[in-house]
Amino acid sequence: MATLLRSKLSNVATSVSNKSQAKVSGMFARMGFQAATDEEAVGFAHCDDLDFEHRQGLQMDILKAEGEPCGDEGAEPPVEGDIHYQRGGGGVPLPPSGSKDQAVGPGGEFGGQDKPKITAWEAGWNVTNAIQGMFVLGLPYAILHGGYLGLFLIIFAAVVCCYTGKILIACLYEENEDGEVVRVRDSYVAIANACCAPRFPTLGGRVVNVAQIIELVMTCILYVVVSGNLMYNSFPGLPVSQKSWSIIATAVLLPCAFLKNLKAVSKFSLLCTLAHFVINILVIAYCLSRARDWAWEKVKFYIDVKKFPISIGIIVFSYTSQIFLPSLEGNMQQPSEFHCMMNWTHIAACVLKGLFALVAYLTWADDTKEVITDNLPGSIRAVVNIFLVAKALLSYPLPFFAAVEVLEKSLFQEGSRAFFPACYGGDGRLKSWGLTLRCALVVFTLLMAIYVPHFALLMGLTGSLTGAGLCFLLPSLFHLRLLWRKLLWHQVFFDVAIFVIGGICSVSGFIHSLEGLIEAYRTNSED
Repeated sequence: MATLLRSKLSNVATSVSNKSQAKVSGMFARMGFQAATDEEAVGFAHCDDLDFEHRQGLQMDILKAEGEPCGDEGAEPPVEGDIHYQRGGGGVPLPPSGSKDQAVGPGGEFGGQDKPKITAWEAGWNVTNAIQGMFVLGLPYAILHGGYLGLFLIIFAAVVCCYTGKILIACLYEENEDGEVVRVRDSYVAIANACCAPRFPTLGGRVVNVAQIIELVMTCILYVVVSGNLMYNSFPGLPVSQKSWSIIATAVLLPCAFLKNLKAVSKFSLLCTLAHFVINILVIAYCLSRARDWAWEKVKFYIDVKKFPISIGIIVFSYTSQIFLPSLEGNMQQPSEFHCMMNWTHIAACVLKGLFALVAYLTWADDTKEVITDNLPGSIRAVVNIFLVAKALLSYPLPFFAAVEVLEKSLFQEGSRAFFPACYGGDGRLKSWGLTLRCALVVFTLLMAIYVPHFALLMGLTGSLTGAGLCFLLPSLFHLRLLWRKLLWHQVFFDVAIFVIGGICSVSGFIHSLEGLIEAYRTNSED
């Protein structure tokens, strides 16, 4: 009897539930929606997720499952290398993939999360390599045209770049429904897309990609320029011009077009960086040996109105690291240590750059050249410059490969949205026309180095055009756009001030650098 009664009650409840669902479905149908069965709901939910990601420009964050609680009691904990898509604190486990798209790329996407995480010290070493590279050789030239204001600018740029690096990482995170802060974006491009969504969901990413390509290609050009310049000044007695040295350097670099990965090059990275530090120490040691002749009276508070904006671009370019910070922070063992890492790396860079620029300028004063090693005596200059040329040639593949990756991903690897067919065949081999495009990029860097062989002016132009944009303008703008409701008044003030000052410096530096290049080109034509 009891069983029969429960059965009748269950049938009544089911009938009422079905009628309610029918009424709700009819209501949603009149509103333009279509009710779904339980089986269809799964598919619709998946489509909704994809549509949400497309409209908002969000890319799912791939994180290891280490430290996350298991869903079922007694279940085995996830093995090392398990990954989850994270959004709003939840995730669905996905198998690891070895596809090319999941590699750490220049756009900042990080993948291959089965790789070991890096410590804060290792992350700091990567940032140090980016902001303490061989481009510090142009900083004494910035002091030549800015005096003490140039030194102040070195400190100011360090503070601002450290701050914008932090707020850029803050844009990767949002609060979920439970009030927990979770990582919902994984790259500079994803942040830019989120800011332009939903009206222009891909516009921001394209702008960032263009800026990245310009900066990476200009970096390659600068390596060719500095190689030709250093070799020409090391062996002035040889009947070889600077342009000829640049051609020889490019011939050495041509095999970069065949690169599929950077394993072969990365082995020399640490050695090159250590060699560069040794060279800096040698230059400073030589300058200290001439401390009695330092021209303190030459360092003043005046600025050269036409030349100083170029110095701004040089200094800003020497601090650019924002491109890869999202990827770097995402691969840290303790992301909470990111702020501390940024502090000590930029403090160290500020101190070392300031001392190097000041000591070098005091030694040679008004005779300071665009590349400071050209001021060294002939016996020392040849040895130091040869090491610097070796470092430049070994450093060239890194930005070149990154530029190729961005171009291939943007133009050749977007599936049905690709502008051109893929560069790689089904077997993973590089197609002949893809190789031709890579060789053309190498030749393009050579042509630019031949026709615009001015290291400081090119560095100032790049820093004013893309460096200021990626380091000053875009991070502050994105911070205001994505986190406006959570910002305090002083944070809003800092962001607006950085945007305005960065915009003024960018425009003025770009104009004066362009004028300087035009004037230098005319002078070379007359000669």
